Amino acid sequence: MTRKEILAEVETLLSTYCNGCFLKKHHQLENGKRFAHRFCITECTVGNQIKSCGSKLK
Repeated sequence: MTRKEILAEVETLLSTYCNGCFLKKHHQLENGKRFAHRFCITECTVGNQIKSCGSKLK
């Protein structure tokens, strides 16, 4: 995959699943932004997909 295709895939994932995510909003209200961000990166399946796309960019 080219860099453009990988970035397009990440953008698609973010716009489809992350914008308006109930879990992120809930965790931000209950535990703060930092916890919500950490949850998205480490435990969310979409976050893991985004992380794997990022590793392809190296």
